[in-house]
Amino acid sequence: MNAAEQARSIEYASKIAAIVGAFKGQLPDLRSDLKPWANDPDTRELVDPDSIDIGFHFPGFSRSFNCRSLLVQIRLHSVAEGTTQGTADAVANIVKAIGVEVVGFNHHGEQWHLSTINNWQFEGVAPPQANAGEKIKLCCRKIFQVFNPEPEI
Repeated sequence: MNAAEQARSIEYASKIAAIVGAFKGQLPDLRSDLKPWANDPDTRELVDPDSIDIGFHFPGFSRSFNCRSLLVQIRLHSVAEGTTQGTADAVANIVKAIGVEVVGFNHHGEQWHLSTINNWQFEGVAPPQANAGEKIKLCCRKIFQVFNPEPEI
């Protein structure tokens, strides 16, 4: 689901801003897109309501990343069942990130993808260079830190 639509509380909006900041911290030239999905009936049918989707666009083709755009999909899971979800804040407090998918696109379509659910390896016809791939993995780790903070003692 578009990140702009998932920002239904201050906590969610703050987490989305932290993720955008993490990517822009590693890749300052990126332009973020909080609505990467079109708002038409066919697309709405395919959208996962348990995800936060953010697009990022380079100013042109990035040779080190072998793409022009990134689609980041954060897979979410509610960890506390049976709680009342009367407010958006209550929902934000019980949601954890269970995985991140990052896909690199150019004018030919998908060039590569990375899944943290599988083995954190890039797959595709033109994966990013090693140093660029490490930056993406660092951003994925930051996503997990934002959504799944260590419990305070």
